[in-house]
Amino acid sequence: MPTSKEKFLDYEPVTAGRARRVEDPDSAESEGFFADPFEKRKNGYDDERVQAEPPALSSFPVKNANWLVRRGHAVSFIGVFLFTIAVYLRPYELIPALMPLRTMAFWIAAATILVFVPTQLGLEGNLTSRPREVNLLLLLCLAVLLSIPFADDPSNSFNSFTDFLKVVLIFIVMVNVIRTENRWKLLLLLLLAISCYLGGSALANYRAGLQMVEGNRVTGSIGNMFANPNDMALHLVTMVPISVALLLSTRNPLMKVFYFACAILMIAGIVVTFSRGGLVGLILALGVLVWKLRRRNRFLVVAATVILGCAFIMFAPGGVASRFSSIFDQDQASSVGARKDDLKRSLIITLRHPLVGIGIGNFMLRSNRALATHNSYTQVSAEVGIAAMVLYIMFIVIPLKRLRALERQSESGRKKSRFYYLAIGMQASLIGYMVCSFFASVAFLWYVYYLVALSVCLTRLYEIEQGIAVSGAAKSDRALMAPAREPRAALS
Repeated sequence: MPTSKEKFLDYEPVTAGRARRVEDPDSAESEGFFADPFEKRKNGYDDERVQAEPPALSSFPVKNANWLVRRGHAVSFIGVFLFTIAVYLRPYELIPALMPLRTMAFWIAAATILVFVPTQLGLEGNLTSRPREVNLLLLLCLAVLLSIPFADDPSNSFNSFTDFLKVVLIFIVMVNVIRTENRWKLLLLLLLAISCYLGGSALANYRAGLQMVEGNRVTGSIGNMFANPNDMALHLVTMVPISVALLLSTRNPLMKVFYFACAILMIAGIVVTFSRGGLVGLILALGVLVWKLRRRNRFLVVAATVILGCAFIMFAPGGVASRFSSIFDQDQASSVGARKDDLKRSLIITLRHPLVGIGIGNFMLRSNRALATHNSYTQVSAEVGIAAMVLYIMFIVIPLKRLRALERQSESGRKKSRFYYLAIGMQASLIGYMVCSFFASVAFLWYVYYLVALSVCLTRLYEIEQGIAVSGAAKSDRALMAPAREPRAALS
């Protein structure tokens, strides 16, 4: 029996002589990580977990997923967790006494990678597992590197490349170390807590008239990634569907209220940023949720949609409608006109430099107003080339396909609902990102890489759970069916 610490950080090892047990219907492990800890099953053994064939996702064969069921990478996961706090929360900004630690993200990342490499080599004999997302990201990183000699400003491109390389390395670490359901949940809840803080502080600042730009737009109370209202809105848009999915996956009424409050708080934070791209992304992300959940939760979906719609109409600030309608503004002197101009310029640069672009981070040198492209897709194509843009789009779309396969396979059965709802929530989050990033230059920032890493690990966790459950049940059945005079054969 593993200790509570081991259960929190690691899977129980599975070898040919020791299979994970699934026969106990009252065990906490059989409930999964989104089941309520205070509830136990009352219906006895769940036959849905025993199937003739494992419902393996075609992209993740069970036979190639041994890395998920081996102990290891506990220290590396702690490093990823602390790194996420340092990058997303930036505690030295919230607590001035910690300002000497403002380089903590770099040192945590360096220490994490130094621990990860020998551990990974010892566990699996390679530097990383190789799902298609990892391969695509490595190719994108190579494309960025090859564009540096042809950049308008090679030194600026090299600095931008080193920043992006940090993203690539941490993504690879995440894909390999998030190998248990508890780790997946812990990192997700950390992102959710940070998002609630951002939404709550934005709402409070709006009421107090603090941290405003352009008259009435609230900036993030945390700098760097969230200093821009549009970027903060983009992040909150990606977290709202996940909060809704958590709400639907739990049976604890108090937790449902908590997740609903989180979703409302983040929606309020999006609204007070007055981000047009954020509002469009939020509408489409919630639309994806409504469309996919309408069959299993028709009444709940309709009621929640009506409540949210009425609340938005009643409590939204008066300037939201005019801000939203400015998307169709034709004035070239307006912010919309400036963004359209930069979008056109990015398309022209893409056509003139289709192979390697003008170098990562160099578009501002060609902008009329020294601005970014305000479009992640043309940001990649203009700065790194068309092939890199294709890699970037595939990097986002392939997880959507995996999550869709997971949604279909986990749709039936009470015990699989946690994966079903999370697959839908992650799909809505990625689609929200794709929409919002059409209006923001965030292709080389952290947002999508965390989402894709969590998506890859979610699909693999479902795959390995089903593989373990089936193998354990099959071994038990063989033992029961074997003749009594051949006990050794029954245990083989």
